[in-house]
Amino acid sequence: MPARIHPSAHMPEPSSDQAPLLEIDQLSTYFDTISGTVRSVNGVSYTLHAGETLGVVGESGCGKSVTALSVMRLIPMPPGRFAGGAIRYNGVDLLKLSEKEMRKIRGNRISMIFQDPMSSLNPVMTIGVQIAETIMLHQKLRKKEALLRATDMLRLVQIAEPERRVNEYPHQLSGGMRQRVMIALALACNPEVLIADEPTTALDVTIQAQIIELLKELQKKLGMGVIMITHDLGVVAETCDRVVVMYAGRKVEEATTETLFEQPLHPYTRALMASMPAMNATVEGRLLEIPGMVAASHELIGGCAFAGRCSYAVERCKQETPPLMEAGNARHLVACFRWQDVGQQTAPMALAAPSVSLQYDFTGVRS
Repeated sequence: MPARIHPSAHMPEPSSDQAPLLEIDQLSTYFDTISGTVRSVNGVSYTLHAGETLGVVGESGCGKSVTALSVMRLIPMPPGRFAGGAIRYNGVDLLKLSEKEMRKIRGNRISMIFQDPMSSLNPVMTIGVQIAETIMLHQKLRKKEALLRATDMLRLVQIAEPERRVNEYPHQLSGGMRQRVMIALALACNPEVLIADEPTTALDVTIQAQIIELLKELQKKLGMGVIMITHDLGVVAETCDRVVVMYAGRKVEEATTETLFEQPLHPYTRALMASMPAMNATVEGRLLEIPGMVAASHELIGGCAFAGRCSYAVERCKQETPPLMEAGNARHLVACFRWQDVGQQTAPMALAAPSVSLQYDFTGVRS
């Protein structure tokens, strides 16, 4: 049974002659540690077009967030360093800009919603002042005008009584409201690119669905390109146009959302889908787990990084690193020597119900 793809979640495919808004080209971000060089991002490439939502999925430690922080130029140096590649925003390589030039883009043209609102928001400053500071820095407004704009942003993200909430501190808000504040902060300067790093982490399922619906509405209204970093494939099915699957710092599969859910070709992608809870599963049924853990990149010597956890692996997989190759068409890429064998298997049962949290219609719900 095919995945339940939300019919309104997907935009028309960008034309081949349309220049990407953001292009990550063979990016490598390394960290030099006592134990050795950690290749957190190792030759990753993907693009984002205006109005498109790109999902980036994988387990913790696969390099999703480090890629996003690289785009924002927020990697601490040392121990981090850019070992190769380029990050082009409207054709300009961000890695070649000075810090002063980058500050004009960061938070202004490219914004990011970070994972944990409590650690990202300043606990001794009111919500309004924190949003207003960003507006004053990039939009050159006076404080009074910036505070009015901050109130408007809280109203935009559907926070009740924004005139009162703008004067409150982070600890006075619920988890869902703090996440909405993070969205308001990220959108305060009308960015062209929004990076959402696990925007629903630690929220209950009702609030998760509301936040996802809110992001979809705001993207439609503002026309942003959105990079959705998540481990929840239900969120991917509900919101994304294309999906990049990362493992151990590399891209292992990329396809449109429909194609990926209907025919996953990398064993790791299939394993992620099979480990999802399904509403149509029997009571006796067990979730399938992926054995082992993501290996530390400085421990990887050669071959496919997933070989030690993969039931399809053969000797070649342990000796050679599979390159990304076209799997039938240019819009479906996979890094696996045995992708044709993988594609012949029955789709995982979990595809029938991407996420319990998104099985309900929360349209019109406000908090």
